[in-house]
Amino acid sequence: MVISMQFLYVSLVWLHIVAAAVWIGGMVFFILVLIPLTRTPELKEQAAMLIHWTGGRFRNIGWTCLGLLLVTGIANLLIRFGTETLLNPRFWQNPVAHITLTKLLLFVFIAILSAYHDFSVGPRATAWARTNPNSTQAARLRRQASWIGRLNFLLALIAVSMGVLLVRGLPF
Repeated sequence: MVISMQFLYVSLVWLHIVAAAVWIGGMVFFILVLIPLTRTPELKEQAAMLIHWTGGRFRNIGWTCLGLLLVTGIANLLIRFGTETLLNPRFWQNPVAHITLTKLLLFVFIAILSAYHDFSVGPRATAWARTNPNSTQAARLRRQASWIGRLNFLLALIAVSMGVLLVRGLPF
């Protein structure tokens, strides 16, 4: 059976949207549910472990989603515009190309920021929270991880906005 290019494109767009929804939804869960819950007096002693276990589980899901976003995003670009168009310098002078480039650069920055959060600051913050939760180092790392997470969430929402502009066009 031959899969039509339109079916492939729609399937890849669907997968791209689902991956973004799962990744961003996970961040919303952390921001609105998990972190506030760990601040309740009943869970104060288990907070570091709960964040550690949940963060480790979500890290695998999040990086799978980021990988899917990268692969489907590139495939969608190639199908939508074609290699020849993407390699043409004149293409990169129009607003659609500027939005595309902005979204690609945002993705790279998000991936770097995510790696720093997930493999450096986050693990150190939970390690300090488990061993010496009242130390200034634990508090500093907790704040740093929190701000990086918030920034990444904001950048992800901006990337979604860029995706909407790509398919719907500029509103002005």
